[in-house]
Amino acid sequence: MAEILKKPIINEKFSQLNEKGVYGFIVAKEANKIEIKKAVNEAYGVNVEKVNTQVVLGKYKQRNTKGGVVGGRKATVKKAIVYLAEGEIIDFYSEAN
Repeated sequence: MAEILKKPIINEKFSQLNEKGVYGFIVAKEANKIEIKKAVNEAYGVNVEKVNTQVVLGKYKQRNTKGGVVGGRKATVKKAIVYLAEGEIIDFYSEAN
């Protein structure tokens, strides 16, 4: 299977949840909770308590051009909400990839 963890979700909402040991990731659509848990354990060396997943349907967007109205849909993504064991953290900023 291709890469399971695509990228972490870094926004204001998840920054507040990070203090409580909750982190968000964009993951492969085919990945299940067990595979996501193993991938986070291997990538960051932390103990994952539980994983919640959700599939977010891409928004419909349209714009006006010379040729008329062009419409389309943004990509559908799968999010994983990862809960870590008490006292463990993931520091996204210290790791340079």
